[in-house]
Amino acid sequence: MAKKLVIVESPAKAKTIHKILGSEFDVTSSMGHLRDLPASRLGVDVEHDFAPHYIVIQKRRKVAKQLQEEARDKEAVYLAPDPDREGEAISWHLERLLRDDEEAQAKKAAKQPASASAGKAAAKPKRKLAQRNGRRIYRVTFHEITPQAVKAAVQRPGAINLKKVNAQQARRILDRLVGYSLSPLLWRKVGRGLSAGRVQSVALRLIVDREQAIEAFTPQEYWTIEADLQKASGGPSFKAQLDKIGESSADLKTKPEADRIAAELRRQPCTVASVEAKEQKRYPKPPFTTSTLQQEAFNKLGYSSARTMRIAQQLYEGLEIGEAGPAGLITYMRTDAVRVAAEALTAVRSAIAKRFGKPSLPAAPRVYKAKKSAQEAHEAIRPTSVARAPESLQPFLTDEQLKLYQLIWQRFVASQMADAVDRVVGVQIHAGRFRLKATGRTTLFAGWTQVYQEAAEPERDEGALPEGALPPLAKGDRLTLMGVNPSQHFTKPPRRFTDASLVKALEEAGVGRPSTYAPTIQTIVSRDYVRRTGGSFVPTPLGRIVTEMLIEHFPEVMDLKFTAELEEELDRVEDGDLEWVSVVRNFYTPFSSRVTAAQEKMREVKREVIPTEHVCEKCGKPMVIKWGRFGQFLSCSAYPDCKNAKPVPTGVACPQPGCGGDLIERRARGRHFYGCSKYPACRYTTRRLEQPSGGAAAESSGSDE
Repeated sequence: MAKKLVIVESPAKAKTIHKILGSEFDVTSSMGHLRDLPASRLGVDVEHDFAPHYIVIQKRRKVAKQLQEEARDKEAVYLAPDPDREGEAISWHLERLLRDDEEAQAKKAAKQPASASAGKAAAKPKRKLAQRNGRRIYRVTFHEITPQAVKAAVQRPGAINLKKVNAQQARRILDRLVGYSLSPLLWRKVGRGLSAGRVQSVALRLIVDREQAIEAFTPQEYWTIEADLQKASGGPSFKAQLDKIGESSADLKTKPEADRIAAELRRQPCTVASVEAKEQKRYPKPPFTTSTLQQEAFNKLGYSSARTMRIAQQLYEGLEIGEAGPAGLITYMRTDAVRVAAEALTAVRSAIAKRFGKPSLPAAPRVYKAKKSAQEAHEAIRPTSVARAPESLQPFLTDEQLKLYQLIWQRFVASQMADAVDRVVGVQIHAGRFRLKATGRTTLFAGWTQVYQEAAEPERDEGALPEGALPPLAKGDRLTLMGVNPSQHFTKPPRRFTDASLVKALEEAGVGRPSTYAPTIQTIVSRDYVRRTGGSFVPTPLGRIVTEMLIEHFPEVMDLKFTAELEEELDRVEDGDLEWVSVVRNFYTPFSSRVTAAQEKMREVKREVIPTEHVCEKCGKPMVIKWGRFGQFLSCSAYPDCKNAKPVPTGVACPQPGCGGDLIERRARGRHFYGCSKYPACRYTTRRLEQPSGGAAAESSGSDE
């Protein structure tokens, strides 16, 4: 039997590591956290330095007992959860569990009778006690599950980093204090089942603020004029755009103005005034961090943040790849660092030279600069072996696993390739008092773009011309004006947030950390504060009113700058520059005063009613609109004597012939859709609601995946 035990979080990870370490080690999993604050109460002693009261999680008690039993006869235990704050905290809790078991076994042994009649039976526990007292518990970390990384970690084990544990503990306690203070308040004031959180509420505010900006936006009309031109001597045509009228920008606001300018332009002779050609380099992006992976996976693959992280976890922990067995395919996927290990740089440079030729390889490895708060002990997200090209893994991975792995592999390889070089030509054209411009771009050297193409930028101006190759042009060339085309445009409101842009906004504001982006988004969707509509987040009426109330009574909690500064303080706790209790106290003292005030002053939405023309079909009393966990609903005004309640009608008739019912919003298994009010007699459903005018009104949230 093995005398050494390795504990990780998941069975998949355990299987991969056991293959690496062999029979000398037993490898088992904790299934994530084993201890946490109790779910039924605060679990934090605010009167005594916010001391937490941890308990073994109910559904993990059997696992905890098994781990204690497995560890009893081991001479060494290696705690190998993930290499971040959360993993450090899991390790610390595991050590507490094992030490508690040691003490319990020691007390049990001490109580056994030492009589001669006990003889040999008494000697056995004493030998076990000596083994337990001599057992060592180590902390081991690795950023990729490869034989080299795992064996090196076990050969050079360390101790638990208590600074990281304190930073995680401070975050957990802060989140508990906020959640257990604000959530019950929302239950009393709005409806049961609601929640508020330190990061989730700020994310929700971003979405609500953006929607309000969209609603307040007034489109402004403008016009552009595009000309089709050709060299007088013949050749291919090209397009140019009106840039200036005299010395002023061509700022056209109305159709009559555009038509007048176009008519005048048609009468003007056109001549090339200048041609400027230059080479322009395009540099590759760094390998992925958690944030950029989530953004690009959404933009290119349409994956939500939660889906991206679920797949990345599978790739990291290990998948069966044929006869080779389980293997970890990518490095740790929760990171804000862009650093790459020296051996990985050597491997990727060799692969680039072999696959794409030496011209595609820069003279020296690229080094990317991380943001200030990045944990540089971590690496960027990259393949554990660049030799595992995506096509070689196709037989072994699911479609979604292969697509995400390919994205990671391509981004990493491209990040160490030579610059792409374009030839950019800018042409100025004079036509009487008008100035037109044309831009052409051709690729001279593909460089890193041989491997990776960035997702299209969604913010491109509607009136801008696409860049392409221009025919050969020289100063003084006369041009034939083949056509003049005025086009109407309207300024556009800010775009709604998507998974990608929300993660980017949170990261840029310094709100949350790599491990929090996906669960934050999941929470605000699951609480029905926001819904996905065409890939974008739209706040529900419930999300709006919760945000409005929290901003009024808890401005600090809802402030991006304040939340970001608190994140920085947690980083300083991890660095050892701040003491975690003072961070929690400085937050909680003013926060608790606001909670007390809000209990008296906060608006009680759940008591507000809006009269309607609807009549209760059960008792004949008027129906009113009330607020509940899932927003507004129709309720009988005679409640509680009559408990009839139903969704608020949309005002859209059921399209089924002869039905006569109205469409109402329904919810099932966390999904939203519209169904006929006469269900089950009519079973019509749709995910998209059409207004009586024929315009699209709303679309259900669709899959969170």
